[in-house]
Amino acid sequence: MKKEQIVAQDPGVMHGTLVFAGTRVPVESLIQHLVAGDSLDIFLDDFPTVSREQAVAYLQMTLEFADARVA
Repeated sequence: MKKEQIVAQDPGVMHGTLVFAGTRVPVESLIQHLVAGDSLDIFLDDFPTVSREQAVAYLQMTLEFADARVA
């Protein structure tokens, strides 16, 4: 999945907040759900416009970024 299919950032959408592509759902919402102990399924139930593929791809992308920063 390409980055532009996962996330988007546009000043006209949610004031430029990073969101899942094609939605108005901030990626921060996924992180907040996970930190609160919610499962991915609960997040996806709460935000049905986000696909499982997008959410998993975002988490993988974030992990790869973190790994690259540490190395």
